[in-house]
Amino acid sequence: MNVLTLSKLTKEAEVDNLATKNMNLLRDKLAKYDAPQKAKDAGIYPYFREIDSDQDTEVLIGGKRVLMFGSNAYLGLTNHPKVKEAAINAIKKYGTGCAGSRFLNGTLDIHVKLEERLAEFVGKEDAITFSTGFQVNLGVVPCMTGREDYIIWDELNHASIIEGHRLSYSTKLKYKHNDMESLEKQLQKCESDRIKLIVMDGVFSMEGDVANLPEIVRLAKKYNANIMVDEAHGIGVLGNHGRGTCNHFGVTNDVDLIMGTFSKSFASLGGFIAADKDTINYLRHNARSYIFSASCTPAAVAAADAALDIMLSEPERIDRLWDITNYALNGFRSMGCEIGNTSTPIIPLFIRDNDLTFLIVKELFDEGIFVNPVVTPAVFPQDTLIRFSLIATHKKEQVDFALEAIHKIFKKHNLIK
Repeated sequence: MNVLTLSKLTKEAEVDNLATKNMNLLRDKLAKYDAPQKAKDAGIYPYFREIDSDQDTEVLIGGKRVLMFGSNAYLGLTNHPKVKEAAINAIKKYGTGCAGSRFLNGTLDIHVKLEERLAEFVGKEDAITFSTGFQVNLGVVPCMTGREDYIIWDELNHASIIEGHRLSYSTKLKYKHNDMESLEKQLQKCESDRIKLIVMDGVFSMEGDVANLPEIVRLAKKYNANIMVDEAHGIGVLGNHGRGTCNHFGVTNDVDLIMGTFSKSFASLGGFIAADKDTINYLRHNARSYIFSASCTPAAVAAADAALDIMLSEPERIDRLWDITNYALNGFRSMGCEIGNTSTPIIPLFIRDNDLTFLIVKELFDEGIFVNPVVTPAVFPQDTLIRFSLIATHKKEQVDFALEAIHKIFKKHNLIK
Protein backbone atom coordinates (compact mmCIF):
# COMPACT_ATOMS: atom_id res chain seq x y z
CA MET A 1 0.00 0.00 0.00
CA ASN A 2 1.52 3.32 -1.07
CA VAL A 3 1.50 6.60 0.88
CA LEU A 4 -1.25 8.18 -1.23
CA THR A 5 -3.59 5.24 -0.72
CA LEU A 6 -2.92 5.22 3.01
CA SER A 7 -3.59 8.96 3.23
CA LYS A 8 -6.85 8.54 1.35
CA LEU A 9 -8.02 5.72 3.63
CA THR A 10 -7.11 7.78 6.69
CA LYS A 11 -9.16 10.74 5.48
CA GLU A 12 -12.13 8.49 4.69
CA ALA A 13 -11.94 7.02 8.20
CA GLU A 14 -11.85 10.52 9.68
CA VAL A 15 -14.96 11.48 7.67
CA ASP A 16 -16.76 8.33 8.82
CA ASN A 17 -15.82 9.00 12.44
CA LEU A 18 -17.02 12.60 12.16
CA ALA A 19 -20.32 11.49 10.63
CA THR A 20 -20.81 8.95 13.41
CA LYS A 21 -19.97 11.56 16.01
CA ASN A 22 -22.45 14.04 14.52
CA MET A 23 -25.17 11.38 14.42
CA ASN A 24 -24.48 10.64 18.06
CA LEU A 25 -24.72 14.36 18.88
CA LEU A 26 -28.25 14.34 17.52
CA ARG A 27 -29.18 11.18 19.36
CA ASP A 28 -27.60 12.44 22.57
CA LYS A 29 -29.59 15.64 22.37
CA LEU A 30 -32.89 13.84 21.78
CA ALA A 31 -32.19 11.25 24.44
CA LYS A 32 -32.05 13.99 27.06
CA TYR A 33 -35.77 14.59 26.55
CA ASP A 34 -37.19 12.32 29.22
CA ALA A 35 -40.19 14.25 30.58
CA PRO A 36 -42.71 11.70 29.20
CA GLN A 37 -40.79 8.80 30.71
CA LYS A 38 -40.70 10.50 34.11
CA ALA A 39 -44.45 11.15 33.98
CA LYS A 40 -45.09 7.50 33.01
CA ASP A 41 -42.88 6.28 35.85
CA ALA A 42 -44.87 8.48 38.24
CA GLY A 43 -48.14 7.11 36.84
CA ILE A 44 -49.43 10.54 35.77
CA TYR A 45 -48.75 10.56 32.01
CA PRO A 46 -51.96 12.05 30.52
CA TYR A 47 -51.50 11.85 26.75
CA PHE A 48 -52.48 9.50 23.92
CA ARG A 49 -55.22 7.81 25.91
CA GLU A 50 -56.80 5.34 23.50
CA ILE A 51 -60.55 5.79 23.05
CA ASP A 52 -62.35 2.60 22.05
CA SER A 53 -65.71 4.18 21.20
CA ASP A 54 -67.29 7.03 19.31
CA GLN A 55 -66.64 10.62 20.41
CA ASP A 56 -69.57 11.48 22.66
CA THR A 57 -70.34 12.78 26.15
CA GLU A 58 -69.25 9.34 27.36
CA VAL A 59 -66.34 7.37 25.91
CA LEU A 60 -64.76 3.98 26.48
CA ILE A 61 -61.05 3.90 27.40
CA GLY A 62 -59.42 0.57 28.20
CA GLY A 63 -62.80 -0.94 28.93
CA LYS A 64 -63.68 1.88 31.34
CA ARG A 65 -66.56 4.25 30.60
CA VAL A 66 -65.74 7.86 31.47
CA LEU A 67 -67.47 11.20 31.02
CA MET A 68 -65.86 13.25 28.23
CA PHE A 69 -65.15 16.84 29.19
CA GLY A 70 -62.13 17.19 26.92
CA SER A 71 -63.74 17.41 23.50
CA ASN A 72 -64.09 20.32 21.06
CA ALA A 73 -67.24 18.90 19.47
CA TYR A 74 -69.28 21.78 20.87
CA LEU A 75 -72.53 20.99 19.04
CA GLY A 76 -72.27 17.23 19.51
CA LEU A 77 -72.42 16.45 15.78
CA THR A 78 -69.71 13.80 15.48
CA ASN A 79 -72.36 11.10 15.88
CA HIS A 80 -75.21 12.82 14.07
CA PRO A 81 -76.77 10.38 11.56
CA LYS A 82 -76.88 12.99 8.78
CA VAL A 83 -73.20 13.83 9.19
CA LYS A 84 -72.14 10.18 9.13
CA GLU A 85 -74.41 9.40 6.19
CA ALA A 86 -73.00 12.33 4.20
CA ALA A 87 -69.44 11.14 4.79
CA ILE A 88 -70.28 7.56 3.77
CA ASN A 89 -72.06 8.68 0.61
CA ALA A 90 -69.13 10.91 -0.36
CA ILE A 91 -66.74 7.97 -0.11
CA LYS A 92 -69.04 5.88 -2.26
CA LYS A 93 -69.12 8.56 -4.95
CA TYR A 94 -65.62 10.10 -4.83
CA GLY A 95 -63.46 7.49 -3.08
CA THR A 96 -61.35 8.01 0.02
CA GLY A 97 -59.02 10.76 -1.19
CA CYS A 98 -58.22 13.22 -3.97
CA ALA A 99 -54.61 12.13 -4.64
CA GLY A 100 -53.38 15.65 -5.13
CA SER A 101 -53.57 19.29 -4.15
CA ARG A 102 -56.45 21.63 -4.83
CA PHE A 103 -54.10 23.56 -7.11
CA LEU A 104 -53.78 20.65 -9.55
CA ASN A 105 -56.00 17.57 -9.62
CA GLY A 106 -57.59 17.68 -6.15
CA THR A 107 -60.56 20.02 -6.59
CA LEU A 108 -63.99 18.38 -6.42
CA ASP A 109 -67.34 20.02 -7.03
CA ILE A 110 -68.16 19.54 -3.33
CA HIS A 111 -65.08 21.59 -2.36
CA VAL A 112 -66.36 24.52 -4.39
CA LYS A 113 -69.92 24.14 -3.10
CA LEU A 114 -68.79 24.11 0.53
CA GLU A 115 -66.55 27.14 0.02
CA GLU A 116 -69.43 29.12 -1.41
CA ARG A 117 -71.64 28.15 1.53
CA LEU A 118 -68.96 28.97 4.12
CA ALA A 119 -68.35 32.40 2.62
CA GLU A 120 -72.05 33.18 2.78
CA PHE A 121 -72.31 31.73 6.29
CA VAL A 122 -69.63 33.99 7.79
CA GLY A 123 -70.57 37.00 5.66
CA LYS A 124 -67.68 37.19 3.17
CA GLU A 125 -67.43 37.16 -0.63
CA ASP A 126 -65.33 34.03 -1.03
CA ALA A 127 -63.51 31.25 0.84
CA ILE A 128 -61.05 28.41 0.33
CA THR A 129 -60.72 25.19 2.30
CA PHE A 130 -57.49 23.66 3.64
CA SER A 131 -56.70 20.14 4.82
CA THR A 132 -56.53 21.25 8.48
CA GLY A 133 -57.19 24.38 10.48
CA PHE A 134 -53.51 24.52 11.47
CA GLN A 135 -52.57 24.70 7.79
CA VAL A 136 -54.90 27.65 7.28
CA ASN A 137 -52.95 29.81 9.73
CA LEU A 138 -49.63 28.33 8.66
CA GLY A 139 -50.31 29.37 5.07
CA VAL A 140 -52.35 32.55 5.38
CA VAL A 141 -50.54 34.51 8.12
CA PRO A 142 -47.08 34.63 6.48
CA CYS A 143 -48.60 35.12 3.05
CA MET A 144 -50.39 38.37 3.81
CA THR A 145 -47.50 40.67 4.64
CA GLY A 146 -44.01 41.43 3.31
CA ARG A 147 -40.62 42.48 4.68
CA GLU A 148 -41.63 46.08 5.25
CA ASP A 149 -44.95 45.22 6.94
CA TYR A 150 -46.14 44.28 10.41
CA ILE A 151 -47.96 41.41 12.13
CA ILE A 152 -49.41 42.34 15.52
CA TRP A 153 -50.51 39.36 17.60
CA ASP A 154 -52.03 38.50 20.97
CA GLU A 155 -49.59 36.70 23.26
CA LEU A 156 -52.09 33.88 23.89
CA ASN A 157 -52.86 33.17 20.23
CA HIS A 158 -53.12 29.56 19.11
CA ALA A 159 -49.87 27.79 18.21
CA SER A 160 -50.87 27.70 14.53
CA ILE A 161 -50.94 31.51 14.39
CA ILE A 162 -47.57 31.68 16.13
CA GLU A 163 -46.03 29.17 13.71
CA GLY A 164 -47.55 31.11 10.84
CA HIS A 165 -46.03 34.44 11.77
CA ARG A 166 -42.67 32.79 12.45
CA LEU A 167 -42.55 32.03 8.71
CA SER A 168 -43.14 35.67 7.84
CA TYR A 169 -40.37 38.14 7.00
CA SER A 170 -42.49 40.93 8.48
CA THR A 171 -41.83 42.68 11.77
CA LYS A 172 -43.73 40.84 14.51
CA LEU A 173 -45.13 42.79 17.47
CA LYS A 174 -46.75 41.00 20.43
CA TYR A 175 -49.36 42.64 22.64
CA LYS A 176 -50.49 41.56 26.10
CA HIS A 177 -53.47 39.25 26.14
CA ASN A 178 -56.67 41.11 25.27
CA ASP A 179 -55.02 44.32 26.49
CA MET A 180 -56.12 47.14 24.24
CA GLU A 181 -53.67 49.65 25.68
CA SER A 182 -50.84 47.25 24.86
CA LEU A 183 -52.23 46.73 21.35
CA GLU A 184 -52.36 50.46 20.72
CA LYS A 185 -48.77 50.91 21.88
CA GLN A 186 -47.66 48.30 19.36
CA LEU A 187 -49.68 49.93 16.58
CA GLN A 188 -48.01 53.23 17.38
CA LYS A 189 -44.62 51.65 16.60
CA CYS A 190 -45.67 50.87 13.03
CA GLU A 191 -44.94 53.07 10.05
CA SER A 192 -48.20 54.57 8.87
CA ASP A 193 -47.76 53.67 5.20
CA ARG A 194 -47.06 49.97 5.81
CA ILE A 195 -49.49 47.04 6.03
CA LYS A 196 -50.40 46.20 9.63
CA LEU A 197 -52.20 42.88 10.21
CA ILE A 198 -53.70 42.28 13.66
CA VAL A 199 -54.24 38.55 14.25
CA MET A 200 -56.03 36.97 17.20
CA ASP A 201 -58.29 34.13 18.32
CA GLY A 202 -61.96 35.08 18.51
CA VAL A 203 -62.42 32.69 21.43
CA PHE A 204 -59.12 31.78 23.06
CA SER A 205 -58.69 28.03 22.97
CA MET A 206 -57.28 27.48 26.47
CA GLU A 207 -58.60 30.40 28.52
CA GLY A 208 -62.12 30.48 27.02
CA ASP A 209 -62.33 34.27 27.00
CA VAL A 210 -63.45 36.31 24.00
CA ALA A 211 -61.38 38.83 22.06
CA ASN A 212 -62.41 42.45 22.50
CA LEU A 213 -63.27 42.79 18.83
CA PRO A 214 -65.20 46.07 19.04
CA GLU A 215 -62.16 47.82 20.50
CA ILE A 216 -59.76 46.01 18.15
CA VAL A 217 -61.85 47.25 15.24
CA ARG A 218 -61.76 50.80 16.59
CA LEU A 219 -57.97 50.73 16.89
CA ALA A 220 -57.60 49.13 13.46
CA LYS A 221 -59.54 51.98 11.91
CA LYS A 222 -57.56 54.57 13.86
CA TYR A 223 -54.20 53.19 12.69
CA ASN A 224 -55.27 51.94 9.25
CA ALA A 225 -54.67 48.29 10.13
CA ASN A 226 -56.28 45.05 8.93
CA ILE A 227 -57.75 42.27 11.07
CA MET A 228 -57.70 38.48 10.86
CA VAL A 229 -59.78 36.50 13.36
CA ASP A 230 -59.30 32.80 14.11
CA GLU A 231 -62.86 31.53 14.69
CA ALA A 232 -61.91 27.92 15.43
CA HIS A 233 -63.67 28.00 18.81
CA GLY A 234 -66.19 30.73 17.97
CA ILE A 235 -68.09 29.16 15.08
CA GLY A 236 -70.91 26.96 16.33
CA VAL A 237 -70.74 28.70 19.71
CA LEU A 238 -71.29 32.45 19.26
CA GLY A 239 -73.34 34.53 16.85
CA ASN A 240 -76.51 33.98 14.82
CA HIS A 241 -76.75 30.24 14.11
CA GLY A 242 -73.15 29.91 15.33
CA ARG A 243 -71.60 32.27 12.80
CA GLY A 244 -68.87 33.19 15.26
CA THR A 245 -67.37 36.01 17.27
CA CYS A 246 -67.35 38.57 14.45
CA ASN A 247 -71.07 38.06 13.90
CA HIS A 248 -71.68 38.10 17.66
CA PHE A 249 -70.20 41.60 17.93
CA GLY A 250 -71.62 42.81 14.60
CA VAL A 251 -68.16 43.57 13.17
CA THR A 252 -68.03 41.12 10.26
CA ASN A 253 -67.67 43.88 7.68
CA ASP A 254 -64.80 45.43 9.67
CA VAL A 255 -62.79 42.19 9.84
CA ASP A 256 -60.76 41.41 6.72
CA LEU A 257 -60.16 37.67 7.13
CA ILE A 258 -62.19 35.08 9.03
CA MET A 259 -60.62 31.69 9.66
CA GLY A 260 -62.46 28.56 10.75
CA THR A 261 -61.77 24.91 11.36
CA PHE A 262 -63.85 21.77 10.72
CA SER A 263 -62.52 19.79 13.70
CA LYS A 264 -64.72 21.45 16.32
CA SER A 265 -68.36 22.32 15.67
CA PHE A 266 -68.21 21.03 12.09
CA ALA A 267 -67.45 17.49 13.35
CA SER A 268 -64.90 16.80 10.63
CA LEU A 269 -61.31 17.64 9.65
CA GLY A 270 -60.09 20.63 7.67
CA GLY A 271 -60.28 24.40 7.76
CA PHE A 272 -61.08 27.51 5.73
CA ILE A 273 -60.32 31.18 5.28
CA ALA A 274 -62.97 33.65 4.12
CA ALA A 275 -62.44 37.19 2.84
CA ASP A 276 -63.12 39.43 -0.16
CA LYS A 277 -62.62 37.95 -3.64
CA ASP A 278 -59.28 39.68 -4.28
CA THR A 279 -57.77 38.39 -1.05
CA ILE A 280 -58.97 34.84 -1.66
CA ASN A 281 -57.72 34.95 -5.24
CA TYR A 282 -54.27 35.93 -3.95
CA LEU A 283 -54.25 33.22 -1.26
CA ARG A 284 -55.48 30.60 -3.69
CA HIS A 285 -52.34 31.13 -5.76
CA ASN A 286 -49.79 31.96 -3.05
CA ALA A 287 -50.55 30.22 0.27
CA ARG A 288 -47.99 27.41 0.30
CA SER A 289 -49.79 25.13 2.77
CA TYR A 290 -52.77 25.25 0.39
CA ILE A 291 -50.92 24.80 -2.89
CA PHE A 292 -48.54 22.08 -1.73
CA SER A 293 -50.87 19.97 0.46
CA ALA A 294 -53.30 17.26 -0.56
CA SER A 295 -56.84 18.53 -0.63
CA CYS A 296 -59.44 17.88 2.05
CA THR A 297 -60.90 14.37 1.67
CA PRO A 298 -64.39 13.84 0.21
CA ALA A 299 -65.72 12.42 3.48
CA ALA A 300 -64.40 15.38 5.49
CA VAL A 301 -65.90 17.91 3.08
CA ALA A 302 -69.28 16.20 3.00
CA ALA A 303 -69.36 15.85 6.80
CA ALA A 304 -68.61 19.56 7.27
CA ASP A 305 -71.28 20.46 4.71
CA ALA A 306 -73.85 18.34 6.54
CA ALA A 307 -72.84 19.88 9.88
CA LEU A 308 -73.42 23.32 8.37
CA ASP A 309 -76.94 22.20 7.37
CA ILE A 310 -77.62 21.23 10.98
CA MET A 311 -76.26 24.52 12.37
CA LEU A 312 -78.68 26.38 10.15
CA SER A 313 -81.68 24.10 10.74
CA GLU A 314 -81.24 23.30 14.46
CA PRO A 315 -80.34 26.54 16.30
CA GLU A 316 -81.71 24.97 19.45
CA ARG A 317 -78.45 23.02 19.69
CA ILE A 318 -76.59 26.24 20.39
CA ASP A 319 -79.24 27.17 22.97
CA ARG A 320 -78.65 23.84 24.72
CA LEU A 321 -74.88 24.40 24.59
CA TRP A 322 -75.29 27.73 26.37
CA ASP A 323 -77.72 26.30 28.91
CA ILE A 324 -75.23 23.61 29.94
CA THR A 325 -72.32 26.06 29.77
CA ASN A 326 -73.96 28.56 32.11
CA TYR A 327 -74.96 25.73 34.43
CA ALA A 328 -71.34 24.56 34.66
CA LEU A 329 -69.93 28.08 34.99
CA ASN A 330 -72.26 28.80 37.90
CA GLY A 331 -71.25 25.52 39.51
CA PHE A 332 -67.53 26.23 39.30
CA ARG A 333 -67.95 29.79 40.55
CA SER A 334 -70.07 28.63 43.47
CA MET A 335 -67.45 26.02 44.28
CA GLY A 336 -64.72 28.67 44.38
CA CYS A 337 -62.63 27.39 41.48
CA GLU A 338 -60.32 29.83 39.74
CA ILE A 339 -61.64 29.95 36.17
CA GLY A 340 -60.30 33.28 34.91
CA ASN A 341 -62.31 35.40 32.49
CA THR A 342 -64.00 32.64 30.53
CA SER A 343 -67.54 33.16 29.29
CA THR A 344 -67.73 30.23 26.86
CA PRO A 345 -67.94 26.40 26.88
CA ILE A 346 -64.16 26.36 27.43
CA ILE A 347 -63.63 26.51 31.20
CA PRO A 348 -60.03 26.71 32.48
CA LEU A 349 -59.49 25.33 35.98
CA PHE A 350 -56.21 26.94 37.01
CA ILE A 351 -53.76 24.72 38.89
CA ARG A 352 -50.54 26.73 38.34
CA ASP A 353 -48.23 23.74 38.74
CA ASN A 354 -47.23 21.31 35.97
CA ASP A 355 -46.85 18.15 38.06
CA LEU A 356 -49.96 18.82 40.13
CA THR A 357 -51.94 19.38 36.92
CA PHE A 358 -50.90 15.94 35.66
CA LEU A 359 -51.72 14.34 39.01
CA ILE A 360 -55.20 15.87 39.19
CA VAL A 361 -55.98 14.78 35.61
CA LYS A 362 -55.10 11.21 36.62
CA GLU A 363 -57.18 11.39 39.81
CA LEU A 364 -60.16 12.73 37.89
CA PHE A 365 -59.80 9.96 35.34
CA ASP A 366 -59.86 7.44 38.19
CA GLU A 367 -63.15 9.06 39.22
CA GLY A 368 -64.53 8.64 35.69
CA ILE A 369 -63.85 12.15 34.33
CA PHE A 370 -61.82 12.83 31.17
CA VAL A 371 -60.29 16.33 31.08
CA ASN A 372 -57.21 17.74 29.37
CA PRO A 373 -54.07 19.10 31.04
CA VAL A 374 -52.69 22.36 29.64
CA VAL A 375 -49.08 22.86 30.67
CA THR A 376 -45.95 24.50 29.29
CA PRO A 377 -45.26 25.31 26.52
CA ALA A 378 -48.97 25.67 25.66
CA VAL A 379 -49.28 28.18 28.49
CA PHE A 380 -46.85 30.02 30.76
CA PRO A 381 -45.52 27.86 33.64
CA GLN A 382 -47.49 29.90 36.18
CA ASP A 383 -50.72 29.46 34.19
CA THR A 384 -51.05 25.68 33.94
CA LEU A 385 -54.63 24.52 34.00
CA ILE A 386 -57.16 21.80 33.36
CA ARG A 387 -59.31 22.48 30.33
CA PHE A 388 -62.92 21.52 30.97
CA SER A 389 -65.08 21.84 27.84
CA LEU A 390 -68.77 21.29 27.18
CA ILE A 391 -70.88 19.80 24.42
CA ALA A 392 -74.51 20.66 23.63
CA THR A 393 -75.49 17.06 24.37
CA HIS A 394 -74.07 17.00 27.91
CA LYS A 395 -76.72 16.43 30.58
CA LYS A 396 -76.89 18.34 33.85
CA GLU A 397 -76.53 15.05 35.72
CA GLN A 398 -73.18 14.50 33.98
CA VAL A 399 -72.00 17.98 34.90
CA ASP A 400 -73.11 17.46 38.50
CA PHE A 401 -71.10 14.23 38.67
CA ALA A 402 -68.03 16.05 37.36
CA LEU A 403 -68.48 19.00 39.73
CA GLU A 404 -68.69 16.67 42.71
CA ALA A 405 -65.52 14.81 41.71
CA ILE A 406 -63.63 18.04 41.01
CA HIS A 407 -64.73 19.55 44.32
CA LYS A 408 -63.44 16.52 46.23
CA ILE A 409 -60.07 16.44 44.49
CA PHE A 410 -59.50 20.20 44.43
CA LYS A 411 -60.32 20.43 48.13
CA LYS A 412 -57.80 17.66 48.85
CA HIS A 413 -55.10 19.66 47.08
CA ASN A 414 -56.11 22.99 48.72
CA LEU A 415 -57.19 24.52 45.44
CA ILE A 416 -60.49 25.72 46.85
CA LYS A 417 -61.45 26.99 50.26
